[in-house]
Amino acid sequence: MTTKHRSDVLIIGSGAAGLTCALHLADHFNINLICKGQLKEGATFYAQGGIAAVLDQADSVDSHVADTLRAGADLCNKETVQYTVENSKAAIDWLIQKGVKFSLDENSDDDNDYHLTREGGHSHRRIIHSADATGKAVQTTLSEAILNNKRIKLFENYNAIDLVTTHSLGIIGEPNQCHGAYALNRQSGQVESFEAKFVVLATGGASKVYLYTSNPDISSGDGIAMAWRSGCRVANLEFNQFHPTCLFHSKANSFLITEALRGEGAHLKLPSGERFMPKFDSRAELAPRDIVARAIDHEIKRLGVDCVYLDISHKEDEFIKSHFPTIYKRLLKLNIDITSDPIPVVPAAHYTCGGIVVDKHASTDLAALYAIGEVAFTGLHGANRMASNSLLECLVYAKKAAESIIQQKDISFNDSVDIPSWDESQVSDSDEEVVVSHNWHELRHLMWNYVGIVRTTKRLERAKRRIQLLKQEVKDYYSNVTVTSDLLELRNLITVAELIIECAMRRKESRGLHYTLDYPETTDEQPPTDTILSRVY
Repeated sequence: MTTKHRSDVLIIGSGAAGLTCALHLADHFNINLICKGQLKEGATFYAQGGIAAVLDQADSVDSHVADTLRAGADLCNKETVQYTVENSKAAIDWLIQKGVKFSLDENSDDDNDYHLTREGGHSHRRIIHSADATGKAVQTTLSEAILNNKRIKLFENYNAIDLVTTHSLGIIGEPNQCHGAYALNRQSGQVESFEAKFVVLATGGASKVYLYTSNPDISSGDGIAMAWRSGCRVANLEFNQFHPTCLFHSKANSFLITEALRGEGAHLKLPSGERFMPKFDSRAELAPRDIVARAIDHEIKRLGVDCVYLDISHKEDEFIKSHFPTIYKRLLKLNIDITSDPIPVVPAAHYTCGGIVVDKHASTDLAALYAIGEVAFTGLHGANRMASNSLLECLVYAKKAAESIIQQKDISFNDSVDIPSWDESQVSDSDEEVVVSHNWHELRHLMWNYVGIVRTTKRLERAKRRIQLLKQEVKDYYSNVTVTSDLLELRNLITVAELIIECAMRRKESRGLHYTLDYPETTDEQPPTDTILSRVY
């Protein structure tokens, strides 16, 4: 018998978006919050740089909007950008009210004067931060608030499997609606059901589909895949942001070197010590991430070297240690002293700019289902996310989704559906886990080699053919064995990989993060179009 849980709202995901939404809803609803790992794990925790917001008198909403539109290669939704930026200060004020300790300006006597840094694509210093561990400060503070709230019940170490909808239950003649989800209890190995009047997906991105990524292991595209299987549209998944500077070291996988280093004057150099960014863009190291990542990729391939170097050693030692204490201490353990040594770096998959299509209230195509944060496609990022706009989007749209849910509190939904027990009668424990590990390894390699920073039609076609084979293998395997965390993630990553490839093949131009040698120019179509996929049943 499947263990069943019931709440007003089910939130799947425990990063900045999920926690913010839960806290805004807690005065009105009972909430079940599912975490894939521990509460303080996830992409938010590892975010270093900061949050973009208009906080300085020298800055303006119009300037932040213009910078975002420019970085997004004319593909951003202007209404979304305007709304997000206009609400940036309120989002930061809310975090401060919750207790997040942002870094103060050392040159000011005002205890409320925060230090603002500048990152790629921004025309002003508008990045508020907590040293170089902003995500940790946000995640830790919000997590404590969650643990202290009696209306929020936490479920750690659960893998969401699939959404439960009217149609998946075989109910004919009624509009499709989300009623909850099945999830795997990773500790007991049992599948449990979660029924709710409203469901919020806050599961993050899908960068684990690539061999090299700055993201934690949990970023496996679960929400995108589940929503797609349930009939939701997805969009712009061809725009995968590769962070230009991930540490290249055998003993430190996925350690990101924040863009704030470049914002404070760090230079990118070849092994010879020569700077190279000025020849690619007039903004040099402060060019948007897609330009910097492609430049590094180009130089690595041109020279046949493993990495390039990021050097901030020309700055004062105390400045480096005070502004980047986390990076300084972490790298010192690897015998890299950033006050004197350059840092070996390579690009790595970092952010999924596309996602589940949502409206201005964060509602998906499926009634009672919302999507917020990196899993969602709001139109904010366009073809390239500008640095530090991601946490801002999490905060703003988490609140927006909460407001929409609260407004529908008394609306009548069909919430009397009983989710049936998970059926394991036809499956058995696997005696060939090598199928999962081998296919996982192959998937991430082929995505890196064929659907990476630079693409071609032939590479995409080759990747699509192999994905189809992997998809069938995993489908057959999934139908016959007891589900595991690794199997669920592989199933979702294959789905997302297929969607990324399909989106990439449909875009016959190079724009922002999507660069193809077969269509190197950006089309002059006005307005440019999003790549929206609808599932055909």
